[in-house]
Amino acid sequence: MMQDNLVKNVLSLASKRLTSISDSARLDAEVLLCHTLNWSRTKIFIAEDQQLSDEELNQFNAAIERRVKGEPIAYITGEQEFWSLPFKVNAATLIPRPETEHLVEQALLKIPANEKQSVLDLGTGSGAVVIAIASERPLCKCVAVDSSDAALQMANVNAQNLGFKNVSFLQSNWFSALTGQKYDVIASNPPYIEEQDPHLQQGDVVFEPRSALISGVDGLDDIRLICSQAKTHLFQQGWLMLEHGWQQAKDVRQIFKDNGFMQVESINDLAGIERLTIGCFEQKSE
Repeated sequence: MMQDNLVKNVLSLASKRLTSISDSARLDAEVLLCHTLNWSRTKIFIAEDQQLSDEELNQFNAAIERRVKGEPIAYITGEQEFWSLPFKVNAATLIPRPETEHLVEQALLKIPANEKQSVLDLGTGSGAVVIAIASERPLCKCVAVDSSDAALQMANVNAQNLGFKNVSFLQSNWFSALTGQKYDVIASNPPYIEEQDPHLQQGDVVFEPRSALISGVDGLDDIRLICSQAKTHLFQQGWLMLEHGWQQAKDVRQIFKDNGFMQVESINDLAGIERLTIGCFEQKSE
């Protein structure tokens, strides 16, 4: 084996290859090498003069090649952290993103820690949102639905791997399989991208499932449907909370209000962007 097989040299070359497609080329290279070798990032620095075998080098180069073509790191490694929990992901699910943790935070604010409330996650994908809630509210009964059987299989794997027993999964197109069921909190990160949005041709979303991204001409079709049907699935004083696009808050607030929700407000993420909207179901007495 040649000097080029040294960890430090391999990383240097890989980082240069990734510079054109990633703002975090060195980090990407380190993460992919850790995945290839089953190492911690600390070990990379300790063992920078260690030689890789030809097989290890080939596996690492194959991962780098996938990244060069734009494939997200999470799909290459098959894992993404969310709420400090390791989630398995694949091309059947969206990659859990840090900003979606605000959806979990809002749910936890509405669910007292010592109460046995019921929670529904619509369009669960990898199960990240509902499992994160379940991890913080073990007394709650948490239900999650998705129309994709492949996504539900991944969500079930995550729940089993992480050991949370207060979560169940059901195949359903939004509320279609939930007739007569009611919940204290309904949370969702639904599709909200416009059909012709140019961002669909850029970055990670190129590789993600279109059904989990696009929602009609203005991106609001699924949000309209959820808001119109959620009232029949919420207990009195129950909460609906939806993530949406960065320019959609005003329209989403109006959709909530048009459907009779009260205490409607949009919540900013850490960048100051109105990232999600919440509303309370308060059935008026006759």
